[in-house]
Amino acid sequence: MKAVNSNLQTILLVEDEPSEIACAHEACALCEPSIRLVVVDDSVEALAWLSRNTEVRNPLPRLILLDLKLPKLSGLAVLRRLRMDASTQDLPIIVFSETCAQSDILLSYQIGANSFVSKPADINQFQELLRELAAYWLQPRQRKLAFATQ
Repeated sequence: MKAVNSNLQTILLVEDEPSEIACAHEACALCEPSIRLVVVDDSVEALAWLSRNTEVRNPLPRLILLDLKLPKLSGLAVLRRLRMDASTQDLPIIVFSETCAQSDILLSYQIGANSFVSKPADINQFQELLRELAAYWLQPRQRKLAFATQ
């Protein structure tokens, strides 16, 4: 079994469309060498992958990109299960979909999505999305705290 580079930060992509998966792999390779993209193509496989990693104490992904429309269980059902599980309840989860119905967006946030984004249309948009997500969710952030003085 191939050893995983510990410097890599894992993003779990839950996506069933082969063209979207290929686009994500290519965009990831172009934009961020420190990202390890793990792809599972259905909701049941995603839950099983996360469960296996938890059981053997492997690091969980730093970010999950979750397609809204999935076979077997919907993305919202997966999101609900992840938010109910103590080991995954705090993982950043970005829901994305080709259709951005207001009801889907609101329900995603109510269940616990950290963000809802429109599915990238091409490699350039996917690359830009990955850059933005990596900058926000994967890079250490230091903030200056303003302390009130009396």
